[in-house]
Amino acid sequence: MTSAPPSAAPARRRRVVPSVLGILAVLILLLIVFWSWDWFVPIIERQASAALQRRVTIAHLHVRLGKVTTVTLDDVHVDQPKGFESETAPFAEARHLTVSVDAWRYIWHRTLALPLIALDAPSADILRRADGTNNYTFGSSSGGTASSGNGGGLPEISVLQITDGHAHVRDVKLRADMHIAMHTVDPKGDDRGQIIADAEGRYAGQPINGHFVGGALLGVMDARPYPIDLTVHNGPTLASLKGTLDDPMKFAGAKLALHFSGPDMALLLPLTGIPIPHTPAYNITGNLDYTRNLIQFTDFRGRMGSSDIGGTIRVNPHESVPRVDADLRSRQVDLADLGGFIGAHPESKQAAAKADSQNPSLLPNTPIDVPKLRSVNAHLLYHGDHIENKRTPLDNIDADIAIEDGAIDVRHLNFAVGSGTLASGMSLQPADQGFSTKAHVDFARLDLADIMKKTTNSAARGIIGGHFTLTSRGRSMAELMANGDGGLTMALDQGGNMSALVPDVLGLEFGNAILTALGLPSNTDINCFIADMPLRNGVATTRTLMLDTKEARTRGEGTIDFRRNTIDYALTTRSQHFTVLSVPGAIHISGPIKSPSILPGAEVLGRTAAAVGLGILMPPAALLPTIQFGVGDKGACARLVAAANDNPAAGIAPGSLTGARPAHSSANGRHPQVKPTPGKHAGAASPADVRAAWAAKTQKNTH
Repeated sequence: MTSAPPSAAPARRRRVVPSVLGILAVLILLLIVFWSWDWFVPIIERQASAALQRRVTIAHLHVRLGKVTTVTLDDVHVDQPKGFESETAPFAEARHLTVSVDAWRYIWHRTLALPLIALDAPSADILRRADGTNNYTFGSSSGGTASSGNGGGLPEISVLQITDGHAHVRDVKLRADMHIAMHTVDPKGDDRGQIIADAEGRYAGQPINGHFVGGALLGVMDARPYPIDLTVHNGPTLASLKGTLDDPMKFAGAKLALHFSGPDMALLLPLTGIPIPHTPAYNITGNLDYTRNLIQFTDFRGRMGSSDIGGTIRVNPHESVPRVDADLRSRQVDLADLGGFIGAHPESKQAAAKADSQNPSLLPNTPIDVPKLRSVNAHLLYHGDHIENKRTPLDNIDADIAIEDGAIDVRHLNFAVGSGTLASGMSLQPADQGFSTKAHVDFARLDLADIMKKTTNSAARGIIGGHFTLTSRGRSMAELMANGDGGLTMALDQGGNMSALVPDVLGLEFGNAILTALGLPSNTDINCFIADMPLRNGVATTRTLMLDTKEARTRGEGTIDFRRNTIDYALTTRSQHFTVLSVPGAIHISGPIKSPSILPGAEVLGRTAAAVGLGILMPPAALLPTIQFGVGDKGACARLVAAANDNPAAGIAPGSLTGARPAHSSANGRHPQVKPTPGKHAGAASPADVRAAWAAKTQKNTH
């Protein structure tokens, strides 16, 4: 067998090597010519779909290699998650998504740094349904978290750019449907840039538009203050927030100026999450600060209706039911502005007059909203230095009210009235039909002269003392009275002029009609007035109602039905002395409580008819039916006060808070200012002192 010469093998190898190298060169050339980063798109789609738990598609992938490598994804499309396939819009999409990676830094320092993330025309469709399900909650992912090589955490991102961004946000629970447009402004110098967003649509069923200017999105991770400037119009409500967040990621606090204005604070519920009673128009500015556990609105001041308002509100939103502590104060307050706290609704004068005419009750019949009360626990302290209200001329107001698990505890609601005090307390516990309620009101030495002077500049005078108690169940103030048990026990001492008092207290037309019907002289002084009226199942009856003057004594009997809002009452007047030409007897007041009619009784009609008939037949005899011989009992006031003290309809003797002057009265005869203590009758005289004072007064009247 013939073998190749030794030099033939190397020659063949020398011929093969160039061939292989040529083939490799061709392959490399072909790879360069035909290389496409799109080959990696399926891998990226699978990884992204698994991480987001919804299908992700990418049209193209571009990579520019270098010390800083840039990756760009074209036409990124993220489908809706399972259960939301019926939505026509995708969950998210972007025309381009560009990410720059500092490859050199990662190779040498194992630190993941992203100099740039840029989103071109990104959009998102955000939805929460009525049952609480949503399309923006992501479950756990099998993929790992990007690591920086130093223990994990977020990568270091230098710039985040958004161009022509858009989001459609819908929340059925919040009745929200908004479109939000956003974009970023590139950094300049030390400024890391800004993000600007504009929202428009509906929120809480009201039109909303808002404008937000903030620092760069990545600035929230900095340790330096993050600036924000936000203005929101939600229906008629305006809210603005401007200032800085000290360190948003660590909840280190804020220096923010917060401004609210609108026609009714109750409309703030969707923006604050805190139920507030109805109020008149308001305009308030203060400082907003926060920690991890507390949001504070401090040193705020402004107007609410015709009243000024200021103070501090603290909210802990992290409890299962948010807790609110408010310490509020007014220098000048109109009680009408606080009507929402008892169920009234602020309206224009015309609308208020129409609503009042349609409400048969004297009290507000708007139901107290139990669900809203259960959504917050609160403690309110409120003090009004001076009250301005012609119908209720009280001097100041001091309140301490707590709400816990839907129950309302009015620890005290006190008003200064001259040298006296109108003190009240109430407990409302949620029940099947609204609230189970216990309430009391104490009238402590109320100076009628001071009240009437402030309202009418009249000469009426008198000192009022007594109590009102109520145990009931209902949904509104009107229902509570209509279903209530309790009573009113009240006495008026040192009374003033009837012609000044009655028309001013009852209303000019109605009061003058009462005076005329009773036949009382236009200028007669009140010796005393006593009312002791039990309330049973919403109907007030009369144990005692007596008005004693120098000329006559008027007694009342009948009922006031708060269930039907009607009155059926009779007032009978008898002369104190032998008189001639006196027709008065009984008159009847009946009909709706708000607008009753006044009719003469049978006795008055009979006397008048007899006088007319006798005058025709025998003129001198016409005087006979008009003669009264007088009641002649000078001790009636003392006996009735004693009876009211022994068995008061209110359940509390009026002696503790009547008009007897204390021994330490000032030299000028005025009472010293009384500052009530919650749960006690401040400055109260003993029943024995009161009885002695009434006895002395009665004895004086008999001489």
